[in-house]
Amino acid sequence: MRPIKEVLESKNIAIFGASQDPAKPGSLLISTLQQNGFKGRIAGINPKGGKFQGVPFYRTIEAVPFDVGLVSMIIPPAAVPEALRACARKGVKGAVISSEGFSESGDDGRAIQQEIRTILRQADMRGFGPNTLGLVNTETGLTTSYFANRNMLTPGAVGFAAQSGIFVGALLMHMSAFPVYRISKGLGLGNKVDVDESDALEYLAEDAQTRIIGLYLEDIRDGQRFFEAARRAVRQKPVILLKGGRSPAGSAATASHTASMAVNDAVLDVVLRQTGVLRLKGIDEMLSLFMGFQWAPLPRGNRIALVTFSGAQAIMSIDRAAEVDLTLSRFKAQTMDRLAAVIATASKRKNPVDTYPDMNVHGFEKTSLSILEALFDDDGVDGILFISFAAYGAEMLGPLAKTIKAKANKPVFVSLLGDPGQENNCRSFLMEQEIPYFDYPEKGIEVFARMWQYAKHAATYRP
Repeated sequence: MRPIKEVLESKNIAIFGASQDPAKPGSLLISTLQQNGFKGRIAGINPKGGKFQGVPFYRTIEAVPFDVGLVSMIIPPAAVPEALRACARKGVKGAVISSEGFSESGDDGRAIQQEIRTILRQADMRGFGPNTLGLVNTETGLTTSYFANRNMLTPGAVGFAAQSGIFVGALLMHMSAFPVYRISKGLGLGNKVDVDESDALEYLAEDAQTRIIGLYLEDIRDGQRFFEAARRAVRQKPVILLKGGRSPAGSAATASHTASMAVNDAVLDVVLRQTGVLRLKGIDEMLSLFMGFQWAPLPRGNRIALVTFSGAQAIMSIDRAAEVDLTLSRFKAQTMDRLAAVIATASKRKNPVDTYPDMNVHGFEKTSLSILEALFDDDGVDGILFISFAAYGAEMLGPLAKTIKAKANKPVFVSLLGDPGQENNCRSFLMEQEIPYFDYPEKGIEVFARMWQYAKHAATYRP
């Protein structure tokens, strides 16, 4: 079959269901493409002809006077097969079918979807969907999502594929509001009439712009192929999976959502561990892990140091670390000597390092930087979680951020607690500086553990 890379790199696009009504999806897609940097040619397909914002409408795809690499189909299910046959005659490389009402809706829809699959295979045309908003390529500005905005088409490093329609559009819109989560490529799989999770994984693994791969799946079509694709992808970059339908009730719901078949969850867990894919349970966990992989080096071990103003937060962090198989670093004698310059009490120099009340004596900057620099130089420390009070103002974090960016040879995560306004200011500042920030330290512990899990697995592939 034709590589899906050819489809995502299409220079021109035609839109079935183009309309002169500015509120209709077809016209919204034209506006989206025009406003967000797509440089290729656009054609509308509408039996009545017409135009919208300077884009001409043609009565058939075969009447379009230029080659078309990709078509977007926002038309009723019954009209799709004949439209695809016309696309095959035109030599179109790929089609995104956004309409719903196929295999997830009953026998009639299932028959249409099977007919679509046959047409695509006979024509060597790749199909995305049905029941999906489709594709986003931030390198070229190409998209079939009429929800896409400028942020969604601003280039990032996260490649994301989802077996969903509206969800992937809404999630990518949320992610793209924050530079750290912005995507490289987005692929909506929908009912997977043709392109499936293995196709997406193989493509994103080879895509140079993509540094991290995220997946949302409700089932897996070909387990052996996915296993091989995942194993190859993990050798190159982290792969993070959200799997819908973990519970019996959730599994039943997937059948009406994208006509998915149930997957044995315990078997899937074993397979994912073997491949090195990181399976998560929620969106917040996924986004936190995107941040960790983007802005911090991989840990070299599972030994973590805690720097804290709060004994309670340190204890809860230690408990969580034990639950995810991390250990507390044992500091070298030289490290303890250096910490003595800013921490007067010997017991408070041990891990976790307690900065109170010494920070009141030496000040935030001197205390925090002295501690961090000593821990950077201790090769028995594989990562640092810096926990403090959100009361010093974002400007006080400047030297801290500068030192972390310049000298950190291991992951450093920051968590601050206090007045919500101060927390928001500090969070915004640190994220602007590309310093991983978590509202609660336990989340930083979990991210470190996941990064170590990936680092261990990736190391087995190195020569």
